[in-house]
Amino acid sequence: MELIRRYEREDLARALEVLEQGGLILYPTDTIWGIGCDATNAEAVKRVFALKQREDAKALISIVDSPAKLNGLMKEVPFIAYELLDATTTPLTIIYPRVHGLALNLLAEDGSAGIRVVSDEPFCRDMCLRFKRPVVSTSANISGASSPACFADISDEILNGVDYVVQYRQDDKSKGRASSIIKLEVDGTFKLIR
Repeated sequence: MELIRRYEREDLARALEVLEQGGLILYPTDTIWGIGCDATNAEAVKRVFALKQREDAKALISIVDSPAKLNGLMKEVPFIAYELLDATTTPLTIIYPRVHGLALNLLAEDGSAGIRVVSDEPFCRDMCLRFKRPVVSTSANISGASSPACFADISDEILNGVDYVVQYRQDDKSKGRASSIIKLEVDGTFKLIR
C-alpha cells in the first residue's frame, strides 16, 4: 500500500540513512519537534543525553508506528494499553513495565520505558515504519529550557548538534504540544503523570 506523501522522499531517505549510521536527527513529531536516534543504539542515545545536557538517569521517550510494534518490546503488553490507545484522541505516551529491546540507557531503574505510538504525523509515522526499530523522541531543547513549540523556536545549539535536520514542516508555525503521559503497572493499574 502506498502511503500518502506530504514531504519529499529524499528528506525521509536522508533521515533514515542518518539513523542507520547511529546519527542524530531533528524532526517533526506528532507533538513537538524532537531529537531522534535509533532507540536500540546505546551510543546514539548517549549522544542525545550529551546534546540535551541531561542526566542519563532521566529516561527518554521512544516512538513506534503501530500498536503491533509494542509486542517486540515487552514479554506481554497489558491489555489495558490497547484500550488506552484506542480511547485517546491526542498523542499519548505510556510508560510500560518490563521493557526489553531498547538500548539499556533508555530504561528507568525499574526496567520501564516511555513509548508512544504515532499516528497523525505522516513523516514521523513513515520514518518509524521504514526504520523498523523504535526511534528516540525527546524535545528539541537543552534540559531545563522551554520545549520548542515550532521549528523557529529551536536553539542554534540543538540545530548544530544533530547530524541531519528534516526539511518537512520547518515553515509550519502552528504550536505543538507535548503528549499526555500515563505510567502503566504490571497489574494493569495506571496513573496519569502529565
